[in-house]
Amino acid sequence: MPVLYFVRHGETDFNIAHRLQGRFETAINARGRDQAKHCAGVLLDLFAREERRPADYAYACSPLKRARETMDVLRVSLGLDTAGYAVDDRLQEISYGEWEGSTLPEISARDPELLARREQDKWDFRPPGGESYRDVAARVASWYATVSRDTVIAAHGGIARALLANFGILPEEEATYAEVMHGAVYVFADGTVARYA
Repeated sequence: MPVLYFVRHGETDFNIAHRLQGRFETAINARGRDQAKHCAGVLLDLFAREERRPADYAYACSPLKRARETMDVLRVSLGLDTAGYAVDDRLQEISYGEWEGSTLPEISARDPELLARREQDKWDFRPPGGESYRDVAARVASWYATVSRDTVIAAHGGIARALLANFGILPEEEATYAEVMHGAVYVFADGTVARYA
Protein backbone atom coordinates (compact mmCIF):
# COMPACT_ATOMS: atom_id res chain seq x y z
CA MET A 1 0.00 0.00 0.00
CA PRO A 2 1.34 3.46 -0.84
CA VAL A 3 2.86 5.45 2.00
CA LEU A 4 1.36 8.88 2.73
CA TYR A 5 3.42 11.82 3.97
CA PHE A 6 0.74 14.07 5.41
CA VAL A 7 1.29 17.77 6.14
CA ARG A 8 -1.46 19.86 7.68
CA HIS A 9 -1.64 23.33 6.15
CA GLY A 10 0.31 26.04 7.95
CA GLU A 11 -1.28 28.11 10.67
CA THR A 12 -3.92 30.70 9.76
CA ASP A 13 -5.39 33.58 11.73
CA PHE A 14 -8.59 31.50 12.03
CA ASN A 15 -6.55 28.81 13.81
CA ILE A 16 -5.27 31.38 16.30
CA ALA A 17 -8.85 32.56 16.96
CA HIS A 18 -10.16 28.93 17.20
CA ARG A 19 -12.68 29.58 14.44
CA LEU A 20 -14.08 26.67 12.42
CA GLN A 21 -12.61 27.10 8.95
CA GLY A 22 -14.10 24.27 6.96
CA ARG A 23 -14.40 25.53 3.38
CA PHE A 24 -13.59 29.16 4.25
CA GLU A 25 -10.80 30.48 2.05
CA THR A 26 -8.20 31.57 4.57
CA ALA A 27 -4.50 32.21 3.95
CA ILE A 28 -1.58 30.92 5.97
CA ASN A 29 0.17 33.53 8.08
CA ALA A 30 3.92 34.14 8.55
CA ARG A 31 4.16 31.40 11.16
CA GLY A 32 2.29 29.08 8.80
CA ARG A 33 4.86 29.71 6.06
CA ASP A 34 7.67 28.93 8.52
CA GLN A 35 5.87 25.71 9.49
CA ALA A 36 5.65 24.66 5.84
CA LYS A 37 9.37 25.32 5.36
CA HIS A 38 10.11 23.30 8.48
CA CYS A 39 8.03 20.40 7.11
CA ALA A 40 10.04 20.49 3.89
CA GLY A 41 13.20 20.02 5.94
CA VAL A 42 11.61 17.08 7.77
CA LEU A 43 10.62 15.55 4.43
CA LEU A 44 14.15 15.94 3.07
CA ASP A 45 15.49 14.06 6.10
CA LEU A 46 12.92 11.29 5.66
CA PHE A 47 13.62 11.01 1.94
CA ALA A 48 17.38 10.86 2.57
CA ARG A 49 16.88 7.94 4.98
CA GLU A 50 15.09 6.11 2.19
CA GLU A 51 17.77 7.10 -0.33
CA ARG A 52 15.16 8.78 -2.50
CA ARG A 53 14.74 12.26 -3.98
CA PRO A 54 11.76 14.63 -3.67
CA ALA A 55 10.93 14.02 -7.33
CA ASP A 56 10.45 10.30 -6.62
CA TYR A 57 7.13 10.96 -4.90
CA ALA A 58 3.68 12.00 -6.05
CA TYR A 59 2.16 15.17 -4.55
CA ALA A 60 -1.52 15.88 -3.88
CA CYS A 61 -3.33 18.77 -2.26
CA SER A 62 -6.68 20.10 -1.14
CA PRO A 63 -7.97 22.86 -3.42
CA LEU A 64 -8.40 25.26 -0.48
CA LYS A 65 -6.04 28.24 -0.46
CA ARG A 66 -4.31 27.48 2.85
CA ALA A 67 -3.40 23.97 1.70
CA ARG A 68 -2.23 25.11 -1.73
CA GLU A 69 -0.06 27.84 -0.21
CA THR A 70 1.47 25.21 2.08
CA MET A 71 2.13 22.86 -0.84
CA ASP A 72 3.72 25.67 -2.86
CA VAL A 73 6.11 26.49 0.01
CA LEU A 74 6.87 22.78 0.48
CA ARG A 75 7.68 22.21 -3.18
CA VAL A 76 9.86 25.32 -3.56
CA SER A 77 11.74 24.31 -0.40
CA LEU A 78 12.18 20.80 -1.83
CA GLY A 79 13.60 22.20 -5.06
CA LEU A 80 10.50 21.37 -7.12
CA ASP A 81 8.33 23.63 -9.25
CA THR A 82 4.96 24.70 -7.89
CA ALA A 83 2.97 23.31 -10.81
CA GLY A 84 3.71 19.62 -10.40
CA TYR A 85 1.04 18.39 -8.00
CA ALA A 86 -2.52 17.11 -8.19
CA VAL A 87 -5.39 19.07 -6.64
CA ASP A 88 -8.31 16.91 -5.50
CA ASP A 89 -11.64 18.09 -4.09
CA ARG A 90 -11.82 14.93 -1.96
CA LEU A 91 -8.98 16.35 0.18
CA GLN A 92 -10.97 19.45 1.23
CA GLU A 93 -11.54 20.07 4.92
CA ILE A 94 -14.74 18.83 6.54
CA SER A 95 -17.58 21.25 5.82
CA TYR A 96 -19.03 22.86 8.93
CA GLY A 97 -21.89 24.36 6.93
CA GLU A 98 -23.62 27.20 8.80
CA TRP A 99 -21.06 26.94 11.61
CA GLU A 100 -18.10 28.03 9.51
CA GLY A 101 -16.39 31.17 10.77
CA SER A 102 -17.73 30.67 14.30
CA THR A 103 -16.03 29.51 17.48
CA LEU A 104 -17.46 26.69 19.59
CA PRO A 105 -18.41 29.13 22.41
CA GLU A 106 -20.32 31.24 19.85
CA ILE A 107 -22.14 28.13 18.60
CA SER A 108 -22.88 27.08 22.18
CA ALA A 109 -24.43 30.48 22.90
CA ARG A 110 -26.70 30.16 19.83
CA ASP A 111 -27.61 26.49 20.04
CA PRO A 112 -26.26 24.60 23.05
CA GLU A 113 -28.49 21.56 22.42
CA LEU A 114 -27.16 21.06 18.91
CA LEU A 115 -23.56 21.39 20.05
CA ALA A 116 -24.25 18.86 22.83
CA ARG A 117 -25.56 16.41 20.21
CA ARG A 118 -22.26 16.79 18.35
CA GLU A 119 -20.31 15.87 21.48
CA GLN A 120 -22.42 12.71 21.91
CA ASP A 121 -21.60 11.36 18.43
CA LYS A 122 -18.98 13.47 16.70
CA TRP A 123 -18.31 10.87 13.97
CA ASP A 124 -21.84 10.89 12.56
CA PHE A 125 -22.96 14.41 13.51
CA ARG A 126 -23.61 16.84 10.65
CA PRO A 127 -23.75 20.58 11.41
CA PRO A 128 -26.56 22.40 9.58
CA GLY A 129 -25.56 22.36 5.91
CA GLY A 130 -22.29 20.54 6.67
CA GLU A 131 -20.68 17.10 6.67
CA SER A 132 -20.05 14.37 9.20
CA TYR A 133 -16.65 12.77 9.71
CA ARG A 134 -18.18 9.63 8.19
CA ASP A 135 -18.83 11.63 5.01
CA VAL A 136 -15.24 12.87 4.99
CA ALA A 137 -13.84 9.39 5.58
CA ALA A 138 -15.79 8.05 2.59
CA ARG A 139 -14.40 10.65 0.21
CA VAL A 140 -10.87 10.24 1.58
CA ALA A 141 -11.15 6.46 1.08
CA SER A 142 -12.30 7.10 -2.49
CA TRP A 143 -9.23 9.30 -3.06
CA TYR A 144 -6.80 6.83 -1.49
CA ALA A 145 -8.14 4.05 -3.74
CA THR A 146 -6.69 6.02 -6.68
CA VAL A 147 -3.22 6.45 -5.12
CA SER A 148 -0.65 4.23 -6.81
CA ARG A 149 2.64 5.49 -5.36
CA ASP A 150 4.06 7.03 -2.21
CA THR A 151 2.53 10.51 -1.93
CA VAL A 152 3.08 13.77 -0.08
CA ILE A 153 -0.22 15.49 0.71
CA ALA A 154 -1.04 18.94 2.06
CA ALA A 155 -4.51 19.02 3.55
CA HIS A 156 -6.42 19.55 6.79
CA GLY A 157 -6.94 18.25 10.29
CA GLY A 158 -10.22 16.61 9.34
CA ILE A 159 -8.52 14.70 6.54
CA ALA A 160 -5.85 13.37 8.92
CA ARG A 161 -8.56 12.26 11.37
CA ALA A 162 -10.37 10.44 8.57
CA LEU A 163 -7.12 8.69 7.61
CA LEU A 164 -6.56 7.63 11.24
CA ALA A 165 -9.99 5.96 11.22
CA ASN A 166 -9.79 4.57 7.69
CA PHE A 167 -6.48 2.84 8.38
CA GLY A 168 -7.76 1.45 11.69
CA ILE A 169 -5.17 3.38 13.70
CA LEU A 170 -7.84 4.84 16.00
CA PRO A 171 -11.52 3.96 16.52
CA GLU A 172 -13.81 6.30 14.58
CA GLU A 173 -15.08 8.43 17.48
CA GLU A 174 -11.62 8.64 19.05
CA ALA A 175 -10.14 9.76 15.73
CA THR A 176 -12.40 12.84 15.71
CA TYR A 177 -10.59 14.13 18.82
CA ALA A 178 -7.03 13.45 17.60
CA GLU A 179 -4.69 16.43 17.70
CA VAL A 180 -3.17 17.17 14.30
CA MET A 181 -0.27 19.59 14.59
CA HIS A 182 0.82 22.30 12.23
CA GLY A 183 4.51 22.05 11.35
CA ALA A 184 4.73 18.25 11.52
CA VAL A 185 4.87 15.43 8.98
CA TYR A 186 2.67 12.38 9.62
CA VAL A 187 3.78 9.22 7.85
CA PHE A 188 0.97 6.72 7.29
CA ALA A 189 2.45 3.31 6.44
CA ASP A 190 1.34 -0.30 6.97
CA GLY A 191 -1.58 0.59 9.23
CA THR A 192 0.48 2.82 11.51
CA VAL A 193 1.27 6.53 11.78
CA ALA A 194 4.47 8.22 12.92
CA ARG A 195 4.79 11.95 13.58
CA TYR A 196 7.97 13.85 12.77
CA ALA A 197 8.15 17.40 14.05
